[in-house]
This record gives sequence, structure tokens and C-alpha cells, in this order.
Amino acid sequence: MRLQFVEAGEIVTTHGVRGEVKVLCWLDDPEMLCDFERCTIDGKHYVMEQVRVQKTCNLVKLQGVDTMEAAQTMRGKIVKLYREDIDEEVIFAAELIGMQVYADGICIGKIKEVLDYPGNSVYVVRGEHEYMIPAVKQFILSTDMDKNEMQVKLIEGMRSDEN
Repeated sequence: MRLQFVEAGEIVTTHGVRGEVKVLCWLDDPEMLCDFERCTIDGKHYVMEQVRVQKTCNLVKLQGVDTMEAAQTMRGKIVKLYREDIDEEVIFAAELIGMQVYADGICIGKIKEVLDYPGNSVYVVRGEHEYMIPAVKQFILSTDMDKNEMQVKLIEGMRSDEN
């Protein structure tokens, strides 16, 4: 199911005296955050006047946050992006949780968890049985966000409770 907002990171500290905040980015790459012009924090809309990368984090200047004291009040808060600002082709793990999964036309369960590994992600599907399905084209045949359905190809060894 498509989300209205996507969590992009957490404000971990301030930077400088002009109200910049340091965001620990949760996106695949901190460079991605530089492509956005707006966000929401605690339900309040902000324009991101400037976003730049600093190592594994981002330095963000939010419109209306102009002092170190104002920035300090934002520590620990979550920066969320508007889903409508993100390409529809991009699917986030959080949008897959709860999705119905079908193999050969039969519902085998719902995605309960997405595990991230260096090679690829793995979808944990639970129904009558539990399955561990690698998130690769060979096994993920289609994903329909509107219907909240995924078609997969199962092979031996994917069922966790098999002997």
C-alpha cells in the first residue's frame, strides 16, 4: 500500500548558528535527499532551502528555522518526504508490509518483514507456512501497488519450515 509520507531520516543534532540541522539519512544514499525541496516534521510542512551531504548524513536548512536554538528543538524528530514527490517506480520496504503474496495463483500469505542483506533484500512471507523470498527478478514476477498484491515464483528451500 502506498504511504502518504516516507521516513527519510532523523535529526540528530544542529550545525552552525544559522539553524541548520544534521539528518541521519535512512535512504539508500544521502545524495537522494538532495533531490527534494519539501518535507514534513511532526506534521508541519517545511521547505528545505538547502540540502547537502556531509559524510553519511545531510545538512539541511529548513525555512523558518533560523537559529541554533530553534534547530535544537528539532533534535530526535523524524524527517518525512511526501510520497507524491517520489517516482512511482520506487517502492519502499515499508509499503510492502502487509502485501498479499501469490504463487501459481494461490495466496501464500502476507509480507511481514523485509530483511536487508548485502546482496539483496529478502521478503518474509507468513501464511499457513513461512517463506523467505529473495527480492530479485527471478522470483518476484510482479508487484501491483494498487491491488496490494505480489506474484512470486517459489522454489525448493524458500519455505522456512520445510525439513
